[in-house]
Amino acid sequence: MSDTPLAPQNEDQAFSQSENLDLPLDDERWLGVRLKALRRERKLSLHNLAELSGLSTGMLSQIERGLSSPSLRSLRLLGVALRVPISWFFALPENDETPESRYITRRGHRRLLKLTPTGVMKELLSPVSSELMEMYELLLQPGGSSGDDFYSHQGEKAGIVVAGTLQLWLDAQPHLLREGDSFQFPSMLPHRFDNPGREPTRVIWMTSPPMPKKGNTAS
Repeated sequence: MSDTPLAPQNEDQAFSQSENLDLPLDDERWLGVRLKALRRERKLSLHNLAELSGLSTGMLSQIERGLSSPSLRSLRLLGVALRVPISWFFALPENDETPESRYITRRGHRRLLKLTPTGVMKELLSPVSSELMEMYELLLQPGGSSGDDFYSHQGEKAGIVVAGTLQLWLDAQPHLLREGDSFQFPSMLPHRFDNPGREPTRVIWMTSPPMPKKGNTAS
């Protein structure tokens, strides 16, 4: 890839003036601060990142300022563009490092991702050292979804519904799963999911590999 220009100085000026990492941050603002820091580390402007991810500059700006919450599809597109797994965007619990944390994840030490406007919460169940697979506990509020658009990438996905109902769309075909139903499919199959029920849905969800290769994610 050719050298990428540095972000224009005035592009982040408004956000930088109000940024104070010493203050408690809500979920959307914390995610935006973390995304902005990684973008700057990669020496990308908002325009550069928009071109790499396929997301609009306006949407990226709103996410970075904590004014908009991304969908899971948008986070995966950003992960591909920035070369990080989606778990990179998860909040770190206090005292995260323990002698056993390379292989064991205790309930109180799970990394958390809350996308409140889309009704999604994900907890990372696999240890930080995992390179070939990631496992989550996914909580979907009624009406919660991965987003309106289908997406695809390399690898496989699998899971089991432990409570509620999950509508899993595979190649535009809906499949209604209830408690105890499980699934596995190649991630290159265009997919999305939602909770069509009136109760929260919990799913144990596995993804392999954690980080898809750039150029293999489609809407």
